[in-house]
Amino acid sequence: MAELPDIKGKTALVTGASSGIGMEFAFQLAALGCNLVIVARNEEALKIVRKEITEQYPVEVTVIAADLTQEQAVEKLFRDMVQNKKQIEILINNAGVGVFGEFQNTSWQKELGMLRLDILSVVQLTKLFLPPMLYHKSGYILFVSSVAAFQPCPLYATYAASKSFIQNFGEALAFELSDTPISVTVLAPGVTSTHFHATAGQPLTSFQKMSMMDSRSVVSEGIRALLNKRTSVIPGWGNKILIFIERFLPRKLSTWFAYKFMK
Repeated sequence: MAELPDIKGKTALVTGASSGIGMEFAFQLAALGCNLVIVARNEEALKIVRKEITEQYPVEVTVIAADLTQEQAVEKLFRDMVQNKKQIEILINNAGVGVFGEFQNTSWQKELGMLRLDILSVVQLTKLFLPPMLYHKSGYILFVSSVAAFQPCPLYATYAASKSFIQNFGEALAFELSDTPISVTVLAPGVTSTHFHATAGQPLTSFQKMSMMDSRSVVSEGIRALLNKRTSVIPGWGNKILIFIERFLPRKLSTWFAYKFMK
């Protein structure tokens, strides 16, 4: 296996870092020697993460409590980094939520908040932090997508569509930047042991429990892919096989299977 690039001393910004996959990214990047800017709405939870990380690793961890569904919050985050002369060399676009249920019955406010967080904040953060990376001729950007990005997914209709956007946006950006020093990777995990489903309002199905991966394995595969400059990665052989089979199914049948797995 090829040796990974040394990222010790670089600064990584991780969104949604108070729990789950985002928190795991923060820990694993700290273990590689990265300084961190960790972002989420829950400031107290972030402070606990900072305490646990700094007790284990000799890195600097900056806590920023922000609601990234708000456009001005994203702009303020970027301005704060510029004013404090923090050069973000690794951007982990992880923050995201889902809304479970039939579209006709779900709350518009929840749907709107999800779309703002899962799509608009991701594009805006990338738009702001990419130019400095290009100027310094160094940078890594990772998008957290989902296996839901690869087919229509009833009961997660808007969430799956938002992840299709992220998957396509990330892969297109990777192509545009292929002749630059910037590495862009899209990580598309399947069911992962986090608070995602509880927050979305979905009881786990038997299939989801059986196929669940731990966040450590998901993040480890994502970081390796990012540092190896891979465009897209689906963690876990089970998820890889499912997405491979998906390519050969008629769209209507694929949608039916997705619905059954959610039920």
